[in-house]
Amino acid sequence: MSAPATTTSRLDALLITGALLGANAASYVLTIAAARALVPAVFGELSALLALVVIGVVPAMSLQTVAALRLTSLGPRPLFGLGLSVSAGMTVLTLALVPLLARLLHLNDPWPVVWLALSLAPLTVLGVLHGLLQGTHRFGALALLVCLEGLGKVGGGVIGLWLSPSSTSVLAGTAIGSFLVVLTGWRLCGSPRPARPAGAAEVMHASQAMLALVLLVNLDLVLARHQLADQAGGYAVGAVVTKIAYWLPQAVGVLVLPRMADADDRRRMLPKALAVCAGLDAFVIVGCALFGPLGVSLIGGVNYHGDAIPLWQFALTGSCLALAQLLLFSRIASGDRRSTVTVWIAVVVEVALITSWLNGSVGQAVTGALLATAGLVVAGIFIEARDRPRHGATGS
Repeated sequence: MSAPATTTSRLDALLITGALLGANAASYVLTIAAARALVPAVFGELSALLALVVIGVVPAMSLQTVAALRLTSLGPRPLFGLGLSVSAGMTVLTLALVPLLARLLHLNDPWPVVWLALSLAPLTVLGVLHGLLQGTHRFGALALLVCLEGLGKVGGGVIGLWLSPSSTSVLAGTAIGSFLVVLTGWRLCGSPRPARPAGAAEVMHASQAMLALVLLVNLDLVLARHQLADQAGGYAVGAVVTKIAYWLPQAVGVLVLPRMADADDRRRMLPKALAVCAGLDAFVIVGCALFGPLGVSLIGGVNYHGDAIPLWQFALTGSCLALAQLLLFSRIASGDRRSTVTVWIAVVVEVALITSWLNGSVGQAVTGALLATAGLVVAGIFIEARDRPRHGATGS
């Protein structure tokens, strides 16, 4: 296998940025289409289920992270074998949890959760395929796969929504579309044959950290569905903006992650990457502060009232999540496990705030999420600042 490139061209940066923005824009199209096609109660149900999908692909995110960092040392075939094993395990586990999840979300039948479980199989495999391309700095091919994934996953969901306005049909379309994309992604990666899995310990460590982060990104939707009842649809509208602010700077993490394997590169790049993320999201936050009610009407339509949904708080929460993710990547690359603990503490804080105190309105619930994520960013910066003098002194 040839050595990966040491630099990233401007064309690569533009390609991956455009692909991520396009794929996420497609996701928002599905969300907006569902918001308008479904009654608020069913839209809240679908939003909670989609949040669980994202939580369920935590192993995929961990596989991508480890593959991008360790591809040279482990090789593609063992990593692909690990991806297939994790995919099968996640699907079986989720199927076993169908009765519990259906009861938690107050679903009338289990089929939406069954299709949720089936969608995890291809999404997990796609995670390791992304990491294989990312680890060799093949960002052009990665951009193509990201576009195809958005087309297959979101396109399938839209077709399902068109055929039948229900959560079951949307998730069924998502699962089928994602299966089709996996075949193309496998070819893009050189059609690797699976070998005995390697890197499981690193994936387990990364999964602990990524699970906590993904819970922060999505758990507030599940908590809102449980705590706010009829207001959950309004919270789901605001959460669209959280996702916009979170995903807008994602290309930064994709481009810098492979180089974080080198300690010197990591320390040089992290402050710049954080500054770029904050700068991009500043436009979203200011826009939501100035035009919040207009944004609510554009996303949710006439069923939702802008005055009751503070979009700028949702945007600020998403920005904090983007910064926290970059800080977490840095710690995973360095092998430091302290940040894993801090992210889990933030999860506990969010759950406690929303379930015990801040649950009387959409504004109160998002305040709980914002306090937890902002505290995590402060803790992450503090850990990085403390480590820098020590590393500089030892020359590591």
